[in-house]
Amino acid sequence: MESVIAAEAARRRTFAIISHPDAGKTTLTEKLLLLGGAIHLAGEVKAKGERRRARSDWMAIEQERGISVTTSAMTFEYGGCVLNLLDTPGHEDFSEDTYRTLTAVDSAIMVLDAAKGIESQTRKLFEVCRLRDVPIVTFVNKLDREALDPFALVDEIHDRLALDVAPLLWPIGMGQNFRGCAIRGGRELLLFDPDAGAVPERRVARGSSDLAERVPSEQLRTLDEQMELVDAALPAFDARAYREGHLTPVFFGSALKTFGVRALLDFLVAHAPPPRPQPAAGRSVDPSEPKVTGFVFKVQANMDPRHRDRVAFVRLCSGRFTRGMKLVASRDKKPVSTAAPIFFLARERALAEEAFAGDIVGLPNHGQLRVGDSLSEGEPIRFTGLPDFAPEILKRVRLGDPMRAKHLKKALEDMAEEGVVRVFRPEVGTDWIVGVVGQLQLDVLKTRLAAEYDLPVEFEDAPYLTARWCTAEDRKELERFLLAKKSSIARDRDGEPVYLARNAWDLNRVQEDFPNVRFSATRERH
Repeated sequence: MESVIAAEAARRRTFAIISHPDAGKTTLTEKLLLLGGAIHLAGEVKAKGERRRARSDWMAIEQERGISVTTSAMTFEYGGCVLNLLDTPGHEDFSEDTYRTLTAVDSAIMVLDAAKGIESQTRKLFEVCRLRDVPIVTFVNKLDREALDPFALVDEIHDRLALDVAPLLWPIGMGQNFRGCAIRGGRELLLFDPDAGAVPERRVARGSSDLAERVPSEQLRTLDEQMELVDAALPAFDARAYREGHLTPVFFGSALKTFGVRALLDFLVAHAPPPRPQPAAGRSVDPSEPKVTGFVFKVQANMDPRHRDRVAFVRLCSGRFTRGMKLVASRDKKPVSTAAPIFFLARERALAEEAFAGDIVGLPNHGQLRVGDSLSEGEPIRFTGLPDFAPEILKRVRLGDPMRAKHLKKALEDMAEEGVVRVFRPEVGTDWIVGVVGQLQLDVLKTRLAAEYDLPVEFEDAPYLTARWCTAEDRKELERFLLAKKSSIARDRDGEPVYLARNAWDLNRVQEDFPNVRFSATRERH
């Protein structure tokens, strides 16, 4: 059995796609699914009407605004491997959801707009990957448009991210003069051929007689000069350096035109790491261990609003999971139902009869599972590294109909379970306080409360700048503080005390007055 578990884990490739907004992340996701056989309509993003909706952007607000605001999971098979693709929110206001998602993957694809290079959100997400030693492969997108010089892009990746850069495809022209890419390390070119079908690529040998008909001689001379410089100045691909996070292989292409995407997919199968050991309290968990373990990195409510469902996204870390097996949640030591586990293709679902380390399994539940919960078949286990972050914007919630206060409480608790917002209930007063990282989160919250719960709300400024979780080794010292500052104390959804600071001076002063109390901007989930 252990050999089967190890072999199945080795077939898994669990990866996220990260980028700045509008770099083409969702389009690349669509094309990976197309080439992987998960969708069968060529050019899905060009379709009309309902078919135009990106598979990974299934929420109404995502479809209306053309942005990803929630993580989507998609599982498909390709090249003898099982690929688990997590499409993350690109907007910085949803960076916490992306951070949690990056705890559940073993590698990442970084998508860059060829005309813009490394943008602010790309840099932030890269730093999260670096903290977790997540290997990164880079896809430079939109070569079918005017772009920066490829050497300038490579230099920017090297200088700003402190990574060795190993191009595996090198562009031949750009924009209207884009002819394809040279395949580094060989004598073949991957030419852009719009007449070649759904995947407009044609492999041509460097000495092929028909090459001159497809690529002008001047471009070929330029390419030869550039490839000499590439080979002399840039390192060859090193699998070990890539997996250790020191080197990023680079592909140039166009997701919209489905060019360079197959090469990227083949690379993931050949070189992306299989599931790695996961850190837990007291030890790490190896994917080949026989007992099933996993952790919840996301909870999504109302994926099907008609059924008021709630699905916990579980990253499996070890063992062979089977439908109906007995698992226990570490937080409350209660059994977890696995009667109807699911695999995802965004909102579409398939029953998961069995799964292995690296797989993302959805467990429908009625609020028992929360983000950060650990599940196990045997010994109690607690996986680490999924913190809560203090919000940067705090608002009061005003409900149009006061008679529906209980409904609002339930709805806000649902949103808090998902990690959409932080929800605080002040010790003094009756107003709910919601905390978010950015304004767009408030827009999403307002839209979802109205659409999914029929609760029209407004947000008003709260007299607070930020929130800090409060702990102390001496329980009496903590109680003394909570009593003294009762008007500024709130409770989060788990009942933990939170200090609501009115400004930076207020926060500094209370830290000086109560030196034995810890005020933390993060809280480890248990």
